[in-house]
Amino acid sequence: MAEPTHIPRPNLHDALVTNLRGMILDRALKPGEKISEQALCERFGVSRTPLREALKVLAAEGIVELLPHRGATIARITEDEVDELFPIMAALEGLAGELACEQASDADIARVRKLHDAMIKAYRAGDEVQYLRFNRAIHEAMFEIARNDALKSMYQQILTRIHSSRFVVRKSEANWKSAVQEHEEIMAALAARDKRRLPKLLRKHVTGTTISIAKEALAQAAEAQPDPAPRRRTAKVRRA
Repeated sequence: MAEPTHIPRPNLHDALVTNLRGMILDRALKPGEKISEQALCERFGVSRTPLREALKVLAAEGIVELLPHRGATIARITEDEVDELFPIMAALEGLAGELACEQASDADIARVRKLHDAMIKAYRAGDEVQYLRFNRAIHEAMFEIARNDALKSMYQQILTRIHSSRFVVRKSEANWKSAVQEHEEIMAALAARDKRRLPKLLRKHVTGTTISIAKEALAQAAEAQPDPAPRRRTAKVRRA
């Protein structure tokens, strides 16, 4: 059990939601996993009432499922949701890239370069956990540099919805290599402040390699734990 996390009482509700959302995004709570209310109450030093209120917020966001008489589980994303949400993510990242080229200071670019170099180091070491952390930090940095709070908020909402596949472990070697190569190009375009090339690269990265990785993750999850009753409609039948 992790050490209890102290949460100031005046901020209890918001802090609980933020902490739980973070655990989901960091995959401390995994898609399909049943939530142990007792364990979380002990972790955060709260009663079940504020915890359940926080879970209702996350259920409204679509990342937690509240099941009658069965408690709560972490929601799984479906292939249909990948097809619907990732193009939105790509559009948001493209706009963030354009704004980042206009707004980025030398210090901003140096910060992203440091994250990028650390991510590449993790890739070469085969450390997927560290790679994923730096990868996520790079994408989030683009939105911070863009300096547009509304855009950043929209990004976080979509990121939360696709928590189970946006930054996922156990990539195939081909997909991982492709993602790294694309990140090299993205870094170069940001360093050059190329506001035409960077948005295109980001959109291509999300709609191509990232969707491939997401669907790869869904296939792995289906093999490991088949779900005969998907949360939403079944995956579309694709024509050859």
